[in-house]
Amino acid sequence: MSLRLAIAPGAWGIEDPLNPDNPEWGRVLDDIGKSGFGGMELGPYGYMPTEAAVLRCELDARSLQVVAGTIYDDLVSIENRDALLRKTHDICRLIAAVNNRNEKRFLVLIDAVKDLRNNTAGHSDLAVRLELDKWKNMMVNISDISKIAMNEYGVNPVVHPHAGGFIEFRDETERFLNDISPEVTGLCLDTGHIYYAGEDPAESLLDFSGRLEYVHFKDINPSVYKKALEQRLGFFDACNQGVMCSIGRGCVDYEAIFKVLEKLNYSEWITIEQERDPKNYEGALDDVKLSYDFLDNTAKKSSINSIN
Repeated sequence: MSLRLAIAPGAWGIEDPLNPDNPEWGRVLDDIGKSGFGGMELGPYGYMPTEAAVLRCELDARSLQVVAGTIYDDLVSIENRDALLRKTHDICRLIAAVNNRNEKRFLVLIDAVKDLRNNTAGHSDLAVRLELDKWKNMMVNISDISKIAMNEYGVNPVVHPHAGGFIEFRDETERFLNDISPEVTGLCLDTGHIYYAGEDPAESLLDFSGRLEYVHFKDINPSVYKKALEQRLGFFDACNQGVMCSIGRGCVDYEAIFKVLEKLNYSEWITIEQERDPKNYEGALDDVKLSYDFLDNTAKKSSINSIN
């Protein structure tokens, strides 16, 4: 068994494509090319070049391929529906244009952090749940996005439970999976967000394996996480204070996670993330190299033959 590792621009702090503090996209691509990872996510649409020919040329120059794009947005509001569908077409069209259509690629759907949930991120007992009518709106939006992605572009849609959004905790993940069939949408589990939600990442990967299509790896700095919960920090406030760290420097048990992935014979891409303030992007390359080296060494202790 081998693992294919990718990296996301979020490791350089890229969350908002218009943030003036973002490093220049060419610098990020250069860093990714030096990092050892063979694949990458697009990051927020509009940060990387949106012309397929330009992006393909930049990727080829660094021997990289795009494994996924992301819609991080308000998935609840029916008023946001048209914007969501436009974004779906834009992202999936670009993914399809820069990749071999025979390769499995993903559209990651994340309900964005909401004011109503931001300060209860990680607190399942305190977080308000979405009202039924608004939940139904979100399910319709996710279903329609998913059908466009798969039916028109051959891109696999997956929902990513995320701290501070309305799909964060186990009960919300189970509810979504009960409401939308596997033929429509799959599941992306993120080890960092699972831990942040108060759950065990290895157990969750196993429990949800029937719907699992794509995986994100993160690690959590336990002291910052404890502070974030005690002070009820907003999720990105916690990120700016370093709650996400390079893999192997935190409290997520990757030996247990590797054992589960071996048991599942997981063969799709795994994308590494480490949210940070873009003002602190200078340390990003060192951190992602540390993550890569740790995962490589951990793999060698298991029956995983190699990572790319």
